Amino acid sequence: MAPSAQMGWCLKLPLLLTTLAGLHASTWHVTISGLGGEAAYETRFNALATESEKLLKSSPDSNVKTLAGADATKANIQKALAEIAKTAQPADTLIVTIIGHGNFDGTDYKINIPGADVTALELGEWMDKISAQKQAVINTTSCSGASIDALKRDHRVIVTATKSATERLATQFPRFWVEALRNPEADTDKNEQISVLEAYRYADRRVTDFYETQKRLATEHAMIEDTGKASGVRTPSPDNGHGLLAGQTVLIRFGSLQQAAKSPEKQALLKKREEIESNIEKLKYEKAAYDVATYRKQLSTLLVELAKLQEEIDK
Repeated sequence: MAPSAQMGWCLKLPLLLTTLAGLHASTWHVTISGLGGEAAYETRFNALATESEKLLKSSPDSNVKTLAGADATKANIQKALAEIAKTAQPADTLIVTIIGHGNFDGTDYKINIPGADVTALELGEWMDKISAQKQAVINTTSCSGASIDALKRDHRVIVTATKSATERLATQFPRFWVEALRNPEADTDKNEQISVLEAYRYADRRVTDFYETQKRLATEHAMIEDTGKASGVRTPSPDNGHGLLAGQTVLIRFGSLQQAAKSPEKQALLKKREEIESNIEKLKYEKAAYDVATYRKQLSTLLVELAKLQEEIDK
């Protein structure tokens, strides 16, 4: 091989390796269904965990582990995450979903499970040992807002059903979160996949509607944090800097996208589409750094690329 050709190949190699890694990237889901305290809550929590597992398993790149009832112990949660740590790659995604009750003792947020509870700090430390660079914790429990500070890290999305430890009552958020996984209305950009951001907005809107319809004072206010630096916001947007990572973190793929993801050729196209979509969102969050003409030109270029790529995927 000629030196110039060899150099060209070397320059392309990192991109090729990244692309190949992306084609085989997995999403690791760990769902924890904690103690209900009452039979009605036990039934509700386990039913939501079961439905979530069924929906998530339909996505071709998902590896799903559900710990519910007597299985949702501290030892089993730590073991499940340790097993993922042995296999997960940097290109993978890790999503931990917590359904049940939580409490805050003034120092630590804790997930209520059989036996010893798990603190947010412990959960965060176990997740830190997993190399998946994109991570999310979906904490749908009471008092969950108190877990944000202990869990937040760079490249990790935190979603909580409540804004603070003072919101102690059982939450409606988890049932609407699971509903988002099966309702096409949650897919606001119509790309046949639900991101953490889309599911958050859907569930938050449905919770608000629930309390308004029931003419009840809302006892929960969801929060999201994905910058690694703040205590969360109610409404993520480019203005407050929240939502970019959440929008890039995919929970589930469905429809024709499920079939396309089974084809190596289509996998490459899907990976490229996700990159373009991420670049579009990133551009929106950086809009203030551009003059109007430059911003519109770059956005137009990306949108044209996305349209052409979608035509290839649809063939």
